[in-house]
Amino acid sequence: MSKLPKPKKTWINNIFYYWQEAITEFIGSFILVFAGCGAVMVDSISNGSLSHLGVSFVFGAVVAVVIYSTQHISEAHINPAVTLAFWTSGFFARQKVIPYVVAQCLGAIAASGLLLLTLGKVANLGATLPLEDNWLQSLILETILTFILMFVILGSGLDRRAAGDFAGLAIGLTVGLEAAFMGPITGASMNPARSLGPAFVSGIWQYHWLYWVAPIMGAQLAVVVYGFISNGFHDIK
Repeated sequence: MSKLPKPKKTWINNIFYYWQEAITEFIGSFILVFAGCGAVMVDSISNGSLSHLGVSFVFGAVVAVVIYSTQHISEAHINPAVTLAFWTSGFFARQKVIPYVVAQCLGAIAASGLLLLTLGKVANLGATLPLEDNWLQSLILETILTFILMFVILGSGLDRRAAGDFAGLAIGLTVGLEAAFMGPITGASMNPARSLGPAFVSGIWQYHWLYWVAPIMGAQLAVVVYGFISNGFHDIK
């Protein structure tokens, strides 16, 4: 008697199969948006008590905190562009991609919804928008910012030659620094889920596509470059 073929796993099956990791990505993305976008909103409510540098510090610090608290469970991607980059670089299973991205987006949306309920619709819920509608400028800059971020992630968090357990600190500092010097121009998103949450809840969709296209392009470019300087990633495995 011939055996029946095993049913193929759908992306919904994969979410349940990798539920622990997906939930962790949901929580990590929730914390990122709740703290980061929350800081933007509180700064607006309190007439600038945090300041731009303070908001940038919150974004960088919360990224470091999430990395150190979740990397042992889900590798702490909390960013669809990062998840896709790890997949194309060969360090992440294809079947995990959709569960991770869905969880990241849902976590960001949930955080933005809670911020709306608790703080009200202020500061566009921290939505990212190009300065003076200059979408081309922001497209280029967000691509560069995400390239730098992903390069640091690969160099500090993936390369076995990197020193110690400083990846979370290095990545958090990168996010904070980039938010500090480029936030006023592009919003310094570097993360499609971070931009999706406020956009979905506030209904502000202008140029939202930019915050998917640029981070994904930047992260993929970093994969190409780091792969080149590490002999196709053979030096870091």
